Amino acid sequence: MIIAMSEVTTSENPSVVCLNTKADRGDDGLSAFAEVHPRLFGIAYRMLGSAAEAEDMVQNVWLRWQTAARSVVENPAAFLSTTTTRMCINFVQSARSRRESYVGPWLPEPVDTSCNPALGAERGEALGLAILLLLEKLSPTERAAYVLREAFDYSYREIADVLQIEEANTRQLVSRARKHISDGRRSPASSEEQLRLLQVFIGAAQTGDLAALKGLLAEDVVSYSDGGGIVRAAGVPVSGRERVAKFIAAFASHFWMGMTLAWVETNGQASVLMSREKVPVVLATIDASAEGINQIMWIMRPSKLAAISAARLSTG
Repeated sequence: MIIAMSEVTTSENPSVVCLNTKADRGDDGLSAFAEVHPRLFGIAYRMLGSAAEAEDMVQNVWLRWQTAARSVVENPAAFLSTTTTRMCINFVQSARSRRESYVGPWLPEPVDTSCNPALGAERGEALGLAILLLLEKLSPTERAAYVLREAFDYSYREIADVLQIEEANTRQLVSRARKHISDGRRSPASSEEQLRLLQVFIGAAQTGDLAALKGLLAEDVVSYSDGGGIVRAAGVPVSGRERVAKFIAAFASHFWMGMTLAWVETNGQASVLMSREKVPVVLATIDASAEGINQIMWIMRPSKLAAISAARLSTG
């Protein structure tokens, strides 16, 4: 059963879970859960890289909340956020083997952020697809510490309580995660420059203009195509300016036939949704820096496009 939740966010800072005897609130806990629901989804999505899995996780947290001794929970928001984080850590640990058996490159499932840029966070951090891809390489606890600190502005003491570790260890986790993210990504171009580069890139790709493509790409650019074994896509990442330019130019004569484009915002960045006969077939986006386009992400698995398509239909 799907519970319809309010999109009201809370400005209350998360804190440790304190248990004290407290009068029964006299309800099923829905109001407390609804108030913090955007934060729970935001944590789960950043931890799991999948909107569908994040929704399932939040539903599981709701079920856990129903069986909890709510009358002694002094801070429901902290209790629910902690429960979500710990359940996500356990899920990530068990999900690694499934990701390893994924057919072709795995990319995060994009989410429409045109109406909610922060996606339940105090800050819209750890949301871009390039960052989510790097988070996959962290340990589950490093990922949790980074997400709580960078996106939700938790204090180190609060993160330590969530993860049940010493505060000094929390600082080390966040520091290692930051270094990994920094080492794995150049300083990104501005949002305006990312949009401009994406627009020029799509134009060059449509015409198969090899020279123009090479001029846009960084020397070590990587193109990822996520079809998940459901639709035809490149089975491995394509790397290097020359190879990526030739790869994209090679399918220009047939790929773009009958394709319509819609410019959308996903994960806080410019993207283009491509449809054929009103059926979404690809969502493309880039990650760019001063050196040019570093990453090209082609998300083609139908289940990963469903939410974006539904969001566009709901807004007309």
